[in-house]
Amino acid sequence: MTAHVETPTHVTPLHARGASILMCAPHHFGVDYIINPWMENQVGRTETARARDQWTALARHLAGCANLSFVGPESGLPDMVFTANAGLALNDVVVVSRFHARERRAEEPLFRDWFQAQGFDIAPWPEDVPFEGAGDALLDRARGVIWCGHGWRSSRQAPALLTSIFGWETIGLKLVDPRFYHLDTCFCPLPGGWAMYYPAAFDAESLATIRALTPAEKRIEVDDIDALSFACNAVEVDRRIFMNDASPALRARLTKAGFIPVVTPLGEFLKAGGAAKCLTLDVTRTQGR
Repeated sequence: MTAHVETPTHVTPLHARGASILMCAPHHFGVDYIINPWMENQVGRTETARARDQWTALARHLAGCANLSFVGPESGLPDMVFTANAGLALNDVVVVSRFHARERRAEEPLFRDWFQAQGFDIAPWPEDVPFEGAGDALLDRARGVIWCGHGWRSSRQAPALLTSIFGWETIGLKLVDPRFYHLDTCFCPLPGGWAMYYPAAFDAESLATIRALTPAEKRIEVDDIDALSFACNAVEVDRRIFMNDASPALRARLTKAGFIPVVTPLGEFLKAGGAAKCLTLDVTRTQGR
């Protein structure tokens, strides 16, 4: 594991075994513009020290069960801390994001450089097709599929393109609530065929698809309160689920399903529309499904 969690600035080689997660320190994090509803009335209102402490606490939790690597933060790019949007990596291939919002497009070459330095093959992607990485594309090894959200940030063309690149069936899900603008804010596939999600974030057809592919006993449908706390924006490693918050009922449901909920508050990042999952990118090189 990477030893220095609090002030990482250099690229750290990925470990050959175990889960590997990419993060970016929040040295330049803040709400400097508005590109989602969570940012409304939050410009200039983030607390730098608290954000640093919350991010460090999450990193320390993750360092106990995963290999952490870091991409250096860049001045003027406050959302670079949300590495889930860097791209989608599967084994040795990565699709680097094409950001919908112009405010984030300067992140693209920096993430591309990091992936290239780590030896990933960069898959071609059309310049005019928005795609925001693992914010909208979630690997589901239990089902052998990629779930891909579209409607706000990523194009409806993205699922077919991902299938052509990775060879995995990709299931498109249309997002209809602007507060849940990325799939990872409202949907979390879990090992064993479980799925935690917020039903109201999807159109009727997409919700029916989720339910059709998830047995009733393995559906964890969260309520408004948990959804607005970004409970679904969670990171699962070895059945531990790291999340900003969860109601007692949701914690009990996850525990009964065999998971260990770990609450690590990330309220400063919610001001920008992100939480645990947004702050991480799975870059594990595991062959096969």
